[in-house]
Amino acid sequence: SFNYFVDVDIKNIVKANNKVTSDVDPRFWLKYADIRIGNPDRTDANAVDSYVTPQECRLRDTTYGAPIFVTIQYTRGKQVISRRDVNIGRIPIMLRSNKCILTHKADAQLAKMQECPLAPGGYFVVKGTEKVILVQEQLSKNRIIVETDPVKNIVQASCTSYVLQSLATLAL
Repeated sequence: SFNYFVDVDIKNIVKANNKVTSDVDPRFWLKYADIRIGNPDRTDANAVDSYVTPQECRLRDTTYGAPIFVTIQYTRGKQVISRRDVNIGRIPIMLRSNKCILTHKADAQLAKMQECPLAPGGYFVVKGTEKVILVQEQLSKNRIIVETDPVKNIVQASCTSYVLQSLATLAL
């Protein structure tokens, strides 16, 4: 899910589409050598520290997010130049994911950060509002969804179904 995306999938996406060549000068190219997601931080340049909590983002109407850093290589004339940790944007961070500051915190630490220890996470704070992404497959009708829970050691299957009525039946 989100952890796999930020740790593995985003690297595979960059690896598959990593080189851009200029249409004007084919000797000029830019290549993404690596990508990584940083730790959630403030976007305010005047901040004393960059540490940020989801609760602070809720109160300040900001997004709980982290910078996206890349290592790039490009040509300048005949010289190949390499730059590490170039910030190319930000990504919202899912609460309780491996990039979240709440992960592996004790209940007392969570309470000090004004977070509910019982909250399972799995959502985002965007512009101060909690947002949830619903998996479209789970909303599909007449489709069996199989889930495993390694902690409880169970496999669960569910199916949401509906009956399609013909127009002739509806007209009656």
